[in-house]
Amino acid sequence: MQKMPDIGTANYYHQAALEQGLPQEPSKCFDDDGRLKRTGTVWTASAHIITAVIGSGVLSLAWAIGQLGWVAGPAVMLLFSFVTYYTSALLGDCYRSGDPISGKRNYTYMDAVQANLNGFKVKVCGYLQYLNIVGVAIGYTIAASISMVAVKRSNCFHKNGDDSPCQVSNNPYMIIFAIVEILFSQIPDFDQIWWLSIVAAIMSFTYSAIGLSLGIVQVISKHCTKPSTKNGGIRGSLTGISIGTVSEMDKIWRSFQAFGDIAFAYSYSIILIEIQDTIKAPPPSEAKVMKKATLISVLTTTIFYMLCGCMGYAAFGDMAPGNLLTGFGFYNPYWLLDIANVAIVIHLVGAYQVYCQPLFAFVEQWAVRAWPKSRFVTAELEIPMPGDRSPYKFNLFRTTWRSAFVVATTVVSMLLPFFNDVAGLLGAVGFWPLTVYFPVEMYIVQKKVERWSTRWVCLQMLSLACLAITVAAAAGSIAGVVSDLKVYQPFKAR
Repeated sequence: MQKMPDIGTANYYHQAALEQGLPQEPSKCFDDDGRLKRTGTVWTASAHIITAVIGSGVLSLAWAIGQLGWVAGPAVMLLFSFVTYYTSALLGDCYRSGDPISGKRNYTYMDAVQANLNGFKVKVCGYLQYLNIVGVAIGYTIAASISMVAVKRSNCFHKNGDDSPCQVSNNPYMIIFAIVEILFSQIPDFDQIWWLSIVAAIMSFTYSAIGLSLGIVQVISKHCTKPSTKNGGIRGSLTGISIGTVSEMDKIWRSFQAFGDIAFAYSYSIILIEIQDTIKAPPPSEAKVMKKATLISVLTTTIFYMLCGCMGYAAFGDMAPGNLLTGFGFYNPYWLLDIANVAIVIHLVGAYQVYCQPLFAFVEQWAVRAWPKSRFVTAELEIPMPGDRSPYKFNLFRTTWRSAFVVATTVVSMLLPFFNDVAGLLGAVGFWPLTVYFPVEMYIVQKKVERWSTRWVCLQMLSLACLAITVAAAAGSIAGVVSDLKVYQPFKAR
């Protein structure tokens, strides 16, 4: 029998197992679904989550807390962390249908929705999930280019003085980032990028720690200056940015946008099932491992977020920049800022792949079903690799499609380089439907929660409250984008 092409999707492994007579019971080489043994652990899953969660969103948290103030800012952050953990635990229970140990696996978020909800909701989920992934790719491209430009500008400031214009275009750096992503996007499967996730997670801790440290130093230096020094000590207020610094209407829109920025900082539910599908087979169940990984990750990220956001706000008050390390609230030490921004870029290289792999796999799986006899889609060329590693399987469709995706998102990024507003809009659009609504609805069906029971009512109230937050955050972010577009000139160096 002719060997089917290795397209790097869960359904392929399952189909290959059926056709080639591979064992359907767990064995030394294969899991219960005929796929090669999964090897993921709580630590690799945590690395994937941290890579996805501690992203560029952490850099806007000082600004977000600045809009809400010392009371509402940390409270909203804790609220989002709790909701994210709780709904992620609900979603983790939907990885297997029926029995949590031996039930049918759902390989993707859409598979889980398909198994529990009706066809219309599956289509809505698919559009939202993949649209959100496209948006994240655009947002990460913008953020990476801003960090690369920040390195260039910080060295320019160091050489020519803080008052120098040092105008640099983002576009060449977006192109550099795109070339790197095209190369990494050729890694076929999600479970083959675990090492990239670990590197990215280390980088996220690196730049978060630098941002935190600089904020602490800034606060201490202000506190230790003479009492007559303007704005000395811890800055900020209980209610956030004051009316006068901004108009009353801007204050409202900015507060709403802050919700979106915080939501974006916690967004990873759209790839939770894909991460869970890398965990090795029970015991314990994948759901238990995933809940532990989620708890570790959310606790870790929340601590970092609280420290980075609060210390950034304490350092700059109403003047907290939209991006803590590239808004040039800090100028020195310039070499430390360079390290932080390089770490951001390396992290975003990995985070881009973690988010986009599900979309890559979905399109490739669809193409194989649509054109099963096309050699452009199915044929593979084995390229020898150095050492004892297995050969790399080159597929022309995969290379073309993934490269085209990266190019398209890069072009859009060049047209909309508004990091803060884009982050808020992405967080708003993806938060309620993908982080709250679908996990809640699937859990109700999976666990057969009785309608109008106390638990059912509480879950629905949670969903409605998050819907209201999402609508407000989207409105604030759209207002921010509209405001930016009034003065924006495409492709102009800034």
